Amino acid sequence: MPRPHRIDEAVPANLHSGLRHDADGATLQAPRTAEGYAGDVSAQLAWQWVQSGQAVLIDVRSDAEREWVGQVPGAIAVAWKQWPGMVMNADFDTQLRAAVPEGGRVVLLCRSGVRSMAAARRATELGIAAYNILEGFEGDPNGQAQRGKKGGWRYQGLPWRQG
Repeated sequence: MPRPHRIDEAVPANLHSGLRHDADGATLQAPRTAEGYAGDVSAQLAWQWVQSGQAVLIDVRSDAEREWVGQVPGAIAVAWKQWPGMVMNADFDTQLRAAVPEGGRVVLLCRSGVRSMAAARRATELGIAAYNILEGFEGDPNGQAQRGKKGGWRYQGLPWRQG
């Protein structure tokens, strides 16, 4: 049988019993332990680290997502997968190494906190201290299947801009 589509995202999420986010990520003040990478952090803690120079913020969403949904000023774009087709970024390793100083720490942001977990595992394999930002940029969908209204970077009121 062919390899299932998006298996690299589904399996890590399932390893956490489907729970990808901290129920109170807004108040998480210390990294939460994770398997295969340094840990999970709230968007607020990640932003504090970035502002104080303790971490580099990498946005692993596709170019299209950043353009259409919004972007974080100062974040370095290193897509994990690219649209259309959500094809793996063949240059991910090279781009990530170029963005994070030797011995540096990285916080990784995606839409909901799933792709950034996979990217954090890869960064760890490359010898980089990597943290996943819980809830991602848009958070989980609400009861009407709308993102951006229940958790996430934007919902928390952290800096972002459209286009």
